[in-house]
Amino acid sequence: MDEILQSRLPFAPWMAGHTLRLPGTGPIPVEEWLQRDEAFAAQMARRDRLIAERPEAVHAMFEDCRPAAEELLGLVLAAIDPDYRRENEAVVRPDGVSVSLDGPPLLVAGRLVQEDFCILEKPEGGAEHVLTGAVLCFPSNWTLCEKLGKGLARIHLPVESYDEGIARRVQRLFDVLRPEVPLMRANLILYSEPDLFNPRTEFHRHTPEEGAARYLRVERQVLRRLPRTGAVVFSIHTYMVQPGALSPEQRQGLEAVRPGAFGAAGLSTQR
Repeated sequence: MDEILQSRLPFAPWMAGHTLRLPGTGPIPVEEWLQRDEAFAAQMARRDRLIAERPEAVHAMFEDCRPAAEELLGLVLAAIDPDYRRENEAVVRPDGVSVSLDGPPLLVAGRLVQEDFCILEKPEGGAEHVLTGAVLCFPSNWTLCEKLGKGLARIHLPVESYDEGIARRVQRLFDVLRPEVPLMRANLILYSEPDLFNPRTEFHRHTPEEGAARYLRVERQVLRRLPRTGAVVFSIHTYMVQPGALSPEQRQGLEAVRPGAFGAAGLSTQR
């Protein structure tokens, strides 16, 4: 199993009450939508392998989703930084890997940046947004094939805290989301193993033994409306760190919300 880790955690959702609770969103500038960090080369190599070897596990899309997927790829290409280089019908990533632009748009986007992308669209006359396409190389306790075509409430059915009130608030966020104001949130999951590709079927919940966790997984999740198609993109940038990568303030805050999660000595590890 590859141990692909970041050396620090730039955002810790447990440090403020409103970011730890659902939905915990806040606005960010459009230019901060995508992130590139020190784990870029290793994460992208892992993504390339998954897309090449297990495309059916990490990619799915209804044909009606193609216009939104193509619009998303266009926004990704417009947002990548100057360390990328365009060469004819390909883009050379900062790690030197050339990515052909001739392919399914979500898979191309998934090979350009560290983010996973889920596209959600609201059918005409529908009450909620539905997952119509995704590239999901780093699932955390869910499986794409079980969620495709499902609405927001059904997607979150196994999440106990996602009650009717939260469902209404989240759908409201999707309805009023503006293209120029993305919304960001983050979650926290404790792991005993560092694998980024961690699918699980519904109701097979991840419950690490108390004190057995060795890694923290934080997903930086951004909601962005596509201006032309009106679809909503849910992007996921995954951070995996060990306790020693946390700042003293982050360790203290985590111990307050998850006491004993890493055992007696886990959170005292120095950076």
